[in-house]
Amino acid sequence: MALGVVKSLAGFLLLLNLCIYLTVGAIAGWVLNNALDHTYSIGRRRTLPVGFFPVYFPMGNEATGFMIIFALIAAAVGAASCLSGLHHLRVWTAQSLSSSTASSMAAWALTLLAMGLGCKEIHIGGRNTKLITLESFLIIASGTKLFYILLIHAGFFGGNYCSYEDTYVATTTTTAEPLKGRKPAASSV
Repeated sequence: MALGVVKSLAGFLLLLNLCIYLTVGAIAGWVLNNALDHTYSIGRRRTLPVGFFPVYFPMGNEATGFMIIFALIAAAVGAASCLSGLHHLRVWTAQSLSSSTASSMAAWALTLLAMGLGCKEIHIGGRNTKLITLESFLIIASGTKLFYILLIHAGFFGGNYCSYEDTYVATTTTTAEPLKGRKPAASSV
């Protein structure tokens, strides 16, 4: 019974994380598109200004450009790790646990990096409501991803995982034992 609760809670967290990462990717993509549409061009044969910043964003502050780039990367890796986690929920083996955990921890690390840049942006100030929403989703995503990683490890230590060797042994052994005193039949192979 406890395994069913762990799997259903992990499934809920995966779908929640997938929705959060898709939202983060959509907002960060909009901000990047807005920045690309509204950046200044210097024209032909002109040199770049001395204080030129290659990650220029017309909204937010100095940390906005870095936060957007890392939020886009974290959203892509996070959505992919959610798909890996859905595969793990379907098969629920120790091998799928390792791949799901590895991709989830990589996505969590990138989310923490984007969240840290979002916290720096909060500290500096001067941002609009879309950036505030993005920062909030990054903070929520880092917490739910950590809870998912802890939950699938708790499910592993709770048992009911089968390994490849267990399924191999179960399919290749015979169930009937020879009677005592009789010789086993010779193999024709």
